[in-house]
Amino acid sequence: MSLELLWYIPNQVQPGHRGDDATAGHNSLDRLTDLARLTEQHGWGGALLGTGWGRPDTLTVATALAARTTTFQPLAAIRPGYWQPAHFASAASTLDQLSDGRLLINIVSGQDNLPAYGDSEGDQAQRYARTKEFLQLVRRLWTEENVTFTGEHFHVTDSTVATRPVARPGRPHPRLYFGGASPAAEQVAATDADVQLFWGEPRDGIAERIDRLDKLQQELGREHQPLEYGLRITTLIRDTTEQAWTDAEAKVERMAEDNNFRDERRFKAVGQQRLLDLAARGDVLDDNLYTAPGKHGGGGAGTTWLVGSPDDVAKSLRKYQDLGITHFILSDTPYREEIIRVGDQLLPLLTGQPLDAAPAE
Repeated sequence: MSLELLWYIPNQVQPGHRGDDATAGHNSLDRLTDLARLTEQHGWGGALLGTGWGRPDTLTVATALAARTTTFQPLAAIRPGYWQPAHFASAASTLDQLSDGRLLINIVSGQDNLPAYGDSEGDQAQRYARTKEFLQLVRRLWTEENVTFTGEHFHVTDSTVATRPVARPGRPHPRLYFGGASPAAEQVAATDADVQLFWGEPRDGIAERIDRLDKLQQELGREHQPLEYGLRITTLIRDTTEQAWTDAEAKVERMAEDNNFRDERRFKAVGQQRLLDLAARGDVLDDNLYTAPGKHGGGGAGTTWLVGSPDDVAKSLRKYQDLGITHFILSDTPYREEIIRVGDQLLPLLTGQPLDAAPAE
């Protein structure tokens, strides 16, 4: 199975996300377009666009970037509750059609400022039950006509999305990425997602979760193509192993003094708490999984880093690939500089492309 190699565009109102350069116009259309075009020029398939109340609307940003690029695939993160299923299915399929089938979707069920946009939240079981209905209904609206659906959380009557997403062999509609480490989340992934995303855990934890999800697919009765797996992680690479670790340790020292790295919601989600708990096992796990950033940084991909030379990090990513990971969403800051560095120095080692064939800026 071919690899999907994506970058990350933070989509933030405030500059300096996780140590990024705090430049004027950092989230302007010109700046975001520059980042998206650099992914095209340096070997990336596209980029994840972050979401959350207080950020620019992700699907709007994805639309603008798709219009200014030719191969860039926006992986737009969206939330059930912020979107109603029929409204989202129509908007997303329109963008997919206009971009000739380049849209990817990341369904996010984690906590957010829900009252600010008129949503409410029950317990974890309720949240993932709603996500399951959202996924089921959106798939039907993308592939069927005159859909009637009556669920606990959503309903439509005789609903047809006029603009269909682009369908290709093996791709009936935009691929649906999904994250979550709780038992409730894993049950949704096993039956209704296309790609389960993991944070940067040690390989033994990833292997255990893949095994459990594979079994859940059989037990719960999956109706779609087999679930695929992805890894979302920070990759700090330098020309040499020694320089990479020197820079990583210096960056962690700066993080301890800089609130731009901190996310106060990072302690609440099951998956994020798993990452924070890794520090108790040591500052470096496996070959080069650095857990110290989690003591001072934000959650998610900022919690653990793969550190080393391009060869070091490629070797680690190939070991994740051996476990069944086929989608990688990588990042480091400053985002613009690292799109180029990681794209030119690391990606050819994963794809088999000669390093001297990597495109120049």
